[in-house]
Amino acid sequence: MFDTTQPKFWHGEVPRLDASVVTLGAFDGVHSGHQTLISGAIKQAQARGVPSVVCTFDPPPKVFFGRAAQLCSMSQKLARISALGPDHVVVFSFDETLRALSPAAFMDKLALLRPYRICVGGDFRFGAKQAGDVHLLGTRFDVRVQPPVCCADGEVVSSTRIRGLLEQGLTTAAATLLRPALKPEIYHENT
Repeated sequence: MFDTTQPKFWHGEVPRLDASVVTLGAFDGVHSGHQTLISGAIKQAQARGVPSVVCTFDPPPKVFFGRAAQLCSMSQKLARISALGPDHVVVFSFDETLRALSPAAFMDKLALLRPYRICVGGDFRFGAKQAGDVHLLGTRFDVRVQPPVCCADGEVVSSTRIRGLLEQGLTTAAATLLRPALKPEIYHENT
């Protein structure tokens, strides 16, 4: 079941919560792997009776560093995330200030959410020079790593793979991986 209420959006600030379940990621495209991670975190929050929080970045770090093209606009990303039903969405502006933030300082920001658990993909990195990883995050928080989500042919769904398909002109294959796993009457993409 999907929640049709809008989450509370936080741009550049982190709310102080009494407890939460948090998921973190660039979520560029909000592909089926991202949807699985976010939905799982929301279910964990609901089971625990605490708010769910999705933390993301604008622009995605790979886009900021010029290593990748952005898969969807911020408004599209927020619409896709919202359709999954989180209680809060925190958007970190990925700029020189955030880029220079130490992993410890970034974890201090996350601590304001008082996370019962943080859910991430196995390749999540954070902090200056990407010095933070899931192991470091786990020294301070209960971290759950989402196993990779694979498509029907057994390949891992990732933003990098989707970009590769688009570069090859395989738009139908890319669209399949970007397709929202949502009820069509609930999902509305903004441009």
